[in-house]
Amino acid sequence: MYGFINTCLKSLVVEKYGEETWEKLRLQAGVQDSFLTFEVYKDEITMQLVDKACKVLGVPADIVLREFGKYFFEFCKRSGYDHMLRTLGGNLYEFIENLDALHSYLSLSYQEMNAPSFRVEKNEDGSMHLHYYSDRRGLCHIVPGIIGAAALDFFNIEISMKIVNQTEEEERTGKKEHIVFLVTQNPLFPSKNANGDRGNSLLRGFDPVYPKSLWIDTKTFCNGLPFHMVFDKELKVKQAGVSIQKIVPGLQTMGICLDQYFRIIHPEVPFTISSIQKFINSQFVFQTRREMMPESWKERPMLELRGQMMWMEPLQCMLYLCSPLLRSLHELEERQMHIADIAPHDVTRDLILLNQQRLAEMELSSQLERKKEELRILSKHLEEEKKKTEALLYAMLPQHVANQLKEGKRVEAGEFKECTILFSDVVTFTNICAQCEPIQIVLMLNSMYLRFDRLTTVHDVYKVETIGDAYMVVGGVPVPVPTHAERVANFALGMIMAAKGVQNPVSGDPIQIRVGIHTGPVLAGVVGEKMPRYCLFGDTVNIASRMESHGVPSKIHLSSSAYQCLKYKNFEITERGEIEVKGKGKMHTYFLIRNKSATENEIMGRPMKDLDSGHESVQSFPEGKTETIPSSHQPGRTQQKKDQTPTIAMKYVDGPTDAQNSLKRRNQMKAGDLTGTDLVTISQRPQN
Repeated sequence: MYGFINTCLKSLVVEKYGEETWEKLRLQAGVQDSFLTFEVYKDEITMQLVDKACKVLGVPADIVLREFGKYFFEFCKRSGYDHMLRTLGGNLYEFIENLDALHSYLSLSYQEMNAPSFRVEKNEDGSMHLHYYSDRRGLCHIVPGIIGAAALDFFNIEISMKIVNQTEEEERTGKKEHIVFLVTQNPLFPSKNANGDRGNSLLRGFDPVYPKSLWIDTKTFCNGLPFHMVFDKELKVKQAGVSIQKIVPGLQTMGICLDQYFRIIHPEVPFTISSIQKFINSQFVFQTRREMMPESWKERPMLELRGQMMWMEPLQCMLYLCSPLLRSLHELEERQMHIADIAPHDVTRDLILLNQQRLAEMELSSQLERKKEELRILSKHLEEEKKKTEALLYAMLPQHVANQLKEGKRVEAGEFKECTILFSDVVTFTNICAQCEPIQIVLMLNSMYLRFDRLTTVHDVYKVETIGDAYMVVGGVPVPVPTHAERVANFALGMIMAAKGVQNPVSGDPIQIRVGIHTGPVLAGVVGEKMPRYCLFGDTVNIASRMESHGVPSKIHLSSSAYQCLKYKNFEITERGEIEVKGKGKMHTYFLIRNKSATENEIMGRPMKDLDSGHESVQSFPEGKTETIPSSHQPGRTQQKKDQTPTIAMKYVDGPTDAQNSLKRRNQMKAGDLTGTDLVTISQRPQN
């Protein structure tokens, strides 16, 4: 079938049930999303779509097909075939009788079209028997939908159609299915013709006048109708036009049997007078037999004739008035024929020339349709690639910074009055590197960083960079938040716990990390053009690094400023005392021990078990919760402080993927809040 059919089916589903239903249906059928109008597709595609539509919609096949038939009629009208359909006949009988002629005309453009065939018989009670022949089984219920819609629209009558006979016709006519419908009409009210007259009153009482004898001689008749043949009940040729004699020289021998030189292509019936009489209202297509052609002609394509059969009762002969069935000038040349071989009054001349132009327009339209489809697919792929590129860009720079760079704007450096920076590194990393293969180091760091990256999402901190075994995050940059210190503190506690799950490739024991935290002001901005980086500048970065390098394995080392931010936030902190810090002199520092109000599962972002139901649940600690102040400051009292408590959002059971992290980060940034992900940028980190 041509893509026009499948496009109609898609349009029906989308219009009646929505895009989501079509997407579900086509995925189950395993077919593409769009179809080219002039492209030929396998029948199985349409059958699959119909079958899946029945299952998805929960509707029987006969109802789906009938609905499709009604919609197909409207779809054809909207596609520009309205006038052509409306002028097929003045009543339903004539309309059906000329459907085969319409299909024959359309086959000039849709050359691979395999249309069904229709034959209609009038009954004495005003009903009709409609014979439907098709090479496709199972689609007969489309017919009542189409014929019913046409009867109501064109002739203002309601009809009912029921199947009275269903047989296999393959042996007799070559068609796989022959369905006989009983058609009964129920007029709503008398219809008007184009001039406003009711019915066919102008034709009432018309009686044609015939001459006493035929005023035309034999030679003129054979020249004037160059493509005609007369044959009797035994198929013996009695007369033939001059042009058909030229193309089939054997016809010059009168009395030969017609079926020796021709085969019937349409309708697919046996070559007998009785079969021809049965389908006498149909257009007949004959094709010359190759084996009967002269030797020099056998390489040419065989000629096809299309025309009308007329039974002459007094002579007991059949008259076949026909014309060459040619679709283009190319087909005319292939058969070594000329326009002059066709009678001047024969519209086949105009048809060939007009169809030549039509084929050229169709080819152009088909090319444009293909290009349109290619552009649609390309646009879809570009959109996907754009998303990947944006995800990569957002993995390198904060989203609002990346968007400014995409727009060609200059990103100004910004000053952050207060933020919290964390550094960590692996204890004895140099020794581990000296004793292991490079791949073991990579696997160890990857395992560790995947855990840390997950925690950045859980605690909403921003990952600034990784250099070797060093990991750096910041809270309060690039979007300021009042809970920056608590977020980083909870993240640090999670790092210590997560590191226990990473194995030292040398000893086989869990690795140990040092963590240092400092709070203070920084400058931040984008540096570079070819590989722009979002960098942090200032002494705060330097001091945070010193806290890490002067720390203790498996401990979280706090500066005094970090301690001041955390001391009222329900964390357990112990004093380390004064230590000598390289380049800074003596500093009073502390160790962060734990979060008194959060469990290990909450710190790690693991799902919690609902004690009542036994189901897993996700817990979070919103900002502004009631928090406990250490007893050394206000014993036995609690205080409500907004935006100053640790925020712990549990989102994933086994840890989010990089894509989930990036997606979560982008969604939250759009909402105005920055979350930590596995974004990698470069900062200015001092050397120890």
